[in-house]
Amino acid sequence: MSGPRLRPSSLGLRWRLAGWVTLVTLLCTGIAFVAVYRGTGTQLRSQMDQEISGDAGEFADNLALVNSSSPRSVAAAARRYVRDQPFGVSSTLLFAVVPGAPTATNRPELLGRATPDKGETEAQQEQENRLAARLLTVGDGYSTVVFPDVGDLRLLKRLVRLPGGLRVTVAVGEPLAPVTHAQRGVARTFILAGVLALVGALLASYLIGTRVSRPLRRMAGVAARVSAGDLHPRIHDQGGAGYEVGVLADAFNHMLDRLTDAFASQRAFIADASHELRTPLTVVRGQLELLAAQPNPSAAEVRRVEGLVQVEIARISRLVDDMLLLANAEQTEFLRTESIDLAPYLYEQWDAMSGLASRRFELGPVPGGTLDADPDRLAQALRNLVMNAIEHTSRERGLVRMRVQPAPGGRIRFIVEDDGPGIPGDQRERVFDRFYRTDAARDRASGGTGLGLAIVRAIAEAHSGAVAAGRSAEGGASIELGLPGFTPRPEQPSSSRPARSSADPEPVGAGEEGTGR
Repeated sequence: MSGPRLRPSSLGLRWRLAGWVTLVTLLCTGIAFVAVYRGTGTQLRSQMDQEISGDAGEFADNLALVNSSSPRSVAAAARRYVRDQPFGVSSTLLFAVVPGAPTATNRPELLGRATPDKGETEAQQEQENRLAARLLTVGDGYSTVVFPDVGDLRLLKRLVRLPGGLRVTVAVGEPLAPVTHAQRGVARTFILAGVLALVGALLASYLIGTRVSRPLRRMAGVAARVSAGDLHPRIHDQGGAGYEVGVLADAFNHMLDRLTDAFASQRAFIADASHELRTPLTVVRGQLELLAAQPNPSAAEVRRVEGLVQVEIARISRLVDDMLLLANAEQTEFLRTESIDLAPYLYEQWDAMSGLASRRFELGPVPGGTLDADPDRLAQALRNLVMNAIEHTSRERGLVRMRVQPAPGGRIRFIVEDDGPGIPGDQRERVFDRFYRTDAARDRASGGTGLGLAIVRAIAEAHSGAVAAGRSAEGGASIELGLPGFTPRPEQPSSSRPARSSADPEPVGAGEEGTGR
């Protein structure tokens, strides 16, 4: 047996499973990280907006307590309020813009020309001053601006009308550094947790893949041995691999059992066919050698040899035809099904079959109705059953009887019985095997090819039917062919014909063909 060698891969399935699990874990971790990272920032900014809104309201309420419309008085009150709240990296920035007065802020260099800090150049300080001056140009409401030496700043500007009619702009800002720190902490935590999760997922998926793929690798090993020609190995002890793997292993073992049986049946069939063909060929060769050994054979001797050769060639032709039929029995085009009016069809077939030999032929009542079947294959199966009965009954008085009975489920039963020696109980299943004969010593000239009942079973199974052997009331054989697809006509009673013998004038059909019982 040749073919591609199957090599179970020691890495493929396990590493693919580990890779997919790791990829899914990485994807899920990334989605969770983005959600938590952005959610943390959004939540902290929302809390910060609420805090600076409260601070702005408190700042405005404090300025409203000034009972004066003088800008200087309001500016002085604003400076007193912000003086007690110095600005730092994590504190609140406060400033108030009072028309006609200097801006009050807890960071004095915010709007002035501040001198450079230690370590800063004039250019750097100038840039900081320009950035700080942008605070005055930002519109009212919430905004995020870049603040010198601090970074991003969340700012709320609000225009307040004081009781004296003066309009003052108050602004409150908080650095976003705590939000950035919180998000960085989330990122560090997720990176650490993600690395651990990926390592754990990779290790766990590899171990799980190893456990799951173990029976599959065992199956691959068995398949490789089968591909090499060894049909004996089987898969045993799945070791708790799971229901699905167990079902697959059972199906695999069942397939190997059927494959083993098929190969054994094929070998037996080839051996039997070779033996069956060798016998007539040996006879032909012997007769031709005998004829060739005579220098001047007589005409009678030539005709005798010719007759024997023709008989053996006819037997070979029947054997080849039967083997071809069995070989084609599993093909879809084997049957050409049509609706058959059962009673007229069966009477016609019975008239032809009852002229094949000198026997007592009896046909019981035939139920009215139609049968969906291949008329040619059905006729072949019934003829083989009748020929089987003829082969095992005595001349003249031997009984060959057919009974036709409807069965539940739209089925029909064709029962062919005889009064011959019958079939032993332990051989009633084997008589449908190819080349099987109940009498091993039977001459092939009378025993046929041994394929007749095998053909009957093949035709029955092609129709989704069945065939079985039993014992008749007279002690002979009873073989039942059951087929589906029968539709009775209840308004028409079953019709019957009287029993007849071969002595009645009927056209004689084709010569006898053995069926192998």
